[in-house]
Amino acid sequence: MKYAITHHTAYTYSSGVALCHNEARLLPRETPWQQCGLSQVIIQPRPALSAERIDFFGNRVLYFAVQDIHQRLEVSVATRVQVLDNRPFAPDSPSPPWEQARQQLHEDSDADMIEARQFVLNSPFVASAAAFRDYASTSFSPERPLLEAMADLNRRINQEFTYDPHFTTVATPLHEVLKERRGVCQDFAHLAIACLRSLGLAARYVSGYLETLPPPGQPRLVGADASHAWLAIYVPGAGWAEYDPTNNCMPGEQHITLAWGRDYADVAPLKGVMTGGGSHTLEVSVDVEPQEARATPPDATAAATAATIAAEATAATAATPP
Repeated sequence: MKYAITHHTAYTYSSGVALCHNEARLLPRETPWQQCGLSQVIIQPRPALSAERIDFFGNRVLYFAVQDIHQRLEVSVATRVQVLDNRPFAPDSPSPPWEQARQQLHEDSDADMIEARQFVLNSPFVASAAAFRDYASTSFSPERPLLEAMADLNRRINQEFTYDPHFTTVATPLHEVLKERRGVCQDFAHLAIACLRSLGLAARYVSGYLETLPPPGQPRLVGADASHAWLAIYVPGAGWAEYDPTNNCMPGEQHITLAWGRDYADVAPLKGVMTGGGSHTLEVSVDVEPQEARATPPDATAAATAATIAAEATAATAATPP
């Protein structure tokens, strides 16, 4: 699938901002299954300084600084992306028993294995705990193949948790999400990662977009799509397998990858520091527009859940106000 993606963010401040420094992770990254065209970035007021770099995890980061006094900041990014149907894993992909995968991850000195170990460690929003290990243990029974166990955990989170965009914020503790069985895509991805890391497995957070489909007979609403989040688990010797617990699926052509890292803190779409500003309001709109006819219909469950996600103002886009 080919997509034209537009992501618009606007902050309105109660008083003037004299200076702000910002980082935006809104430029999709190239992967073996995703090809990116040119991106157009429009920032108002016009930045005095701007530069693009690649961060530690290989994500594209746009730095910009606005030095004029302003009470509104708008950032719009338009880009074209082609998502290929060639992700390295499928639901029936073979994998070793999860205990063997864990042992290999921690003992082998292969460069890829060493790099993957950082995703076993605690991170700002995800810390290992007995409660997460206990929840995961139902899926990760002794000698069960790694990806079979992961698929079961993915299914359980989808079925046992309620998608509720009003229950959590980016600061809601994961223990509360587990206790109340409610949250959004960001929470479900963090929860799955916490479960895997508590078992000694490597898991990373993936941010991106999910194409949403309108109800039958109704037109697409421009700006009604949403940011999305899912996760990937490391399979020693084979690479990273992606799972979307919000939709109980493995990401495919509907999932557009922006960035990945240890958790949301590494991939926040827009964050920064500023002088002044007072209180603020945030407006976000996302449009993921297909550019060619779909060869096969999307998974019905994913499409239905994506329509629910589109109703959310998108918790995953809430960022530190620049």
